[in-house]
Amino acid sequence: MKRRDFVVRGASLGGALALPSPGARAQAQTPAGALAPDPGSFRQALQDFVGGASVVEDGLLLDLPSLGDNPAAVPVKLRVTRPISEQLYCEEIIVLAELNPVPLVCRFRFTPATGSAEAAIRVRLSQSQTIHALARMSDGQVLAARQEVVVGSGGCGM
Repeated sequence: MKRRDFVVRGASLGGALALPSPGARAQAQTPAGALAPDPGSFRQALQDFVGGASVVEDGLLLDLPSLGDNPAAVPVKLRVTRPISEQLYCEEIIVLAELNPVPLVCRFRFTPATGSAEAAIRVRLSQSQTIHALARMSDGQVLAARQEVVVGSGGCGM
């Protein structure tokens, strides 16, 4: 074997190993439907949390920027503004992203010993949409807040 043949075959073998196989390329491609919004899932998550409770659009503060410059990490702050006591406290808060492929972003549970019901998170958003926050109080009421956020480019499909 000549030195030139050895170099050419080695380069060919290295190039072949560097390219992904057809099976790996098929796995890497995500079907377009997997990242599409699921309005049915959003409505179901909303209904599961609210149930038959009365919804009050007061007492829950939702703070997020109106323009999310980084859709992979949009800051969201939540706080129940009603007084918290041993008898009346926030049991649970959820955050829903209406047009994300999986709308339930997070869930927080609280006890009377917590003292306050507040949280700060970063949310990954697929597109500009409305963020919903719902808080279930110990007396059965559900507090609600929502806010629109505009994002530059999709964060879920990046």
